[in-house]
Order: sequence, then C-alpha cells, then structure tokens
Amino acid sequence: MTEALDWRTVYDFWFPIELDGADTATHWRMLTWWMRGGASAELGPLAPILDAARSGHLDNWADNPWGRLSLIIVLDQFTRGLLAGTPEAYASDPEALRLAEEGLRNGHYDALGSNWEKFFFLLPTAHAEGPDHLERLDRIVAISETALEEAPAHLRPIYEFSLSQARGHRGVIGRFGRFPHRNALLGRESTPEELAYLEKGDYVYNRQPPQG
Repeated sequence: MTEALDWRTVYDFWFPIELDGADTATHWRMLTWWMRGGASAELGPLAPILDAARSGHLDNWADNPWGRLSLIIVLDQFTRGLLAGTPEAYASDPEALRLAEEGLRNGHYDALGSNWEKFFFLLPTAHAEGPDHLERLDRIVAISETALEEAPAHLRPIYEFSLSQARGHRGVIGRFGRFPHRNALLGRESTPEELAYLEKGDYVYNRQPPQG
C-alpha cells in the first residue's frame, strides 16, 4: 500500500496554488490557512500518510528535494495538526530535523525554487528541541533577515511577521533552553521562571499574523 503513496499528494495539498507572482491578498490567504488551523482542519483523509511516514515507509521520498520537503511537512506539520494535545505531536521532531539538516548539506534545500518551500523545509530546525537549538535558531533568524531584505515591497509585512516569529522563538530558547508550553504534555516539571512565563500565556506560536 505504501508504494502507492506519492509525495505529490502532500505537496499539492500543502501548496495548492502557485504563490510566485500572486497578489498580496493571495499570500495573506495562504498564510492564514497555514497558521490559523485551516490546513490542520483538512488533514483527516491524509492521516494514513502520517502513519506511513512515522513507520519509515516513506523514506524514499527524501531521494529528491520536493519529496524530502513533503516528508518534512508530514513529520513536522501533520503531526501537530493530527496529534495535537498529545506527546506524539512532537515525537517526530528529531527525524524531521535530521531530514532538514541532511537536505541543507546535500543541496536539496538550495534546489527548491520558492521562499515558502524553503520556509517549511527549515521549520524543523526551529521546532526541534536539543542542545544546538539556539545555534539553529540564530541561523533561522539570519535567513529570515536576508529574506526580508530581498522581499518585494508588497510582501514585506509577511516577511516582517516571519522574522518576528523567528526572533520570538529564539528569545524563548535563549531564556529557557526549551519550549515551556510543552512541559506539562511531556511530563516535565516547570521551573518558577517558566511558570511565570506560562501564566502570562504570550506564546510565540499563538501570535497571529496581521491582516493583509
């Protein structure tokens, strides 16, 4: 059955329209769909793909840049949409990170054509906790700063939001070394400083993009 699963199913679902050359309103609409749960709400029929990916049956997708990107999206994004509220939502982060880091080394990242493809390719480097997390986020911030500098004027607010998110995540990891909002779900005891942060509730991942 897994032989019939094609990475293009994921790619076409996640990138349903061509954004290169699209107007500002279309970009905002896609950003809203990705970040405000629109995509997650439609993931149900694709759950078997996540099961196959987590079992290692789709590893061959990583043979080309767009297949690798699709597998990263499954392990990094589908997990958060389909397994939200469970520890399993984060269980595939190390594998998604491995795929992204390997793709940075072997040229797959550079082969991608659009900034949005590259954005989702790199997300595991921001999401996956670990000893080198701060270093990875410094790299994400630098990439986001360059992307903003190169963005066309009408898309700058979108890239400014993306940069603010990267800096926000960097600030949390720089302060705590982990994402405190995951503590209870993962059975981790929060420090007093983390409890104060959690009580405030200003989580970076909950910050909404401004309306376009």
